[in-house]
Amino acid sequence: MRTGRHGEWPDRGDQTGVESMEQLIGQATPAGQGAAGLIKDSDTRNFEADVIKESMTQPVIVDFWAPWCGPCKTLGPLLEKAVQAAGGRVKMVKINIDENQQLAQQLRIQSIPTVYAFFQGRPVDGFMGAVPESQIGQFVDKLSQLRGQDEKAMVAEALEQAEASLKQGQAEQALGIYSQLLQHDDRLAAAYGGMIRALFQMGREEDARNVLAEVPEDLAQDQAITGAAKQLELAEASAGAAGRIADLEERILHDPDDHQARVDLAMAYYAMGRNELAAETLLESIKRDREWNESLARRKLLEFFEAWGPMDPLTVKARRRLSSLLYA
Repeated sequence: MRTGRHGEWPDRGDQTGVESMEQLIGQATPAGQGAAGLIKDSDTRNFEADVIKESMTQPVIVDFWAPWCGPCKTLGPLLEKAVQAAGGRVKMVKINIDENQQLAQQLRIQSIPTVYAFFQGRPVDGFMGAVPESQIGQFVDKLSQLRGQDEKAMVAEALEQAEASLKQGQAEQALGIYSQLLQHDDRLAAAYGGMIRALFQMGREEDARNVLAEVPEDLAQDQAITGAAKQLELAEASAGAAGRIADLEERILHDPDDHQARVDLAMAYYAMGRNELAAETLLESIKRDREWNESLARRKLLEFFEAWGPMDPLTVKARRRLSSLLYA
């Protein structure tokens, strides 16, 4: 497992063949939890585990109460209702101060009801006394957003790590991260696209196509998906082209304006992973005759850009050169 600032992600992906997304990534983790796991009684001895450690992954509301406290009997049920309505984004711990006086003193509880909210091991909000139900709802909603912000940071970090692994040729590690992300959120287009590209890099093209086929229809036009799909399409189109490189180079040597040979050579370079040469070959064709065969070289270059991704350094560099050729 790789431990990051926001959690743990597996280093290795599944190496077996798959026929469906379920085989590859497992069942998605449910977003919520049962109410029994959201609200519990605790004490001084278990405060560290139930509040401090638990708050490292999601906000925990701590309700300090006592059996003789009238307002506590009103506030407690309202808090529980709001926590349950939050669908697992926050948890609640109840501390009876009569039975945990030392803890109450350590936390400087001077009157009850007192409510503290902990996140990532420290108190982040709170209030004293009975408050209206609407205010309780706002309090819980605010805490729920804290977790959402933390999860976004966690996902962004994981995607960054997976992308770096792919660029370093560590496709198996990237696959594991993308798989874990999809367990967390099966609507994450970037993880679907990354998984397809990782499988492709591992030579598992059939598995990559299976994943592509099961991408939710409303995500299919996301750039992460279309780019991965284009990569598979180009791979199929360039299959067998690598063996023709010497012949195509010879044709161009004898006839520099053989644009079909240049396009075919670019595809052959692409098939070999020689992407910079593929781009250079098409750019040279465009430079010589940008209109040849209905701008085929330009259209093919745009397909490369889509497969590589808009932020890939080669895409940025080649797009700049293409613009200079077209608009100089």
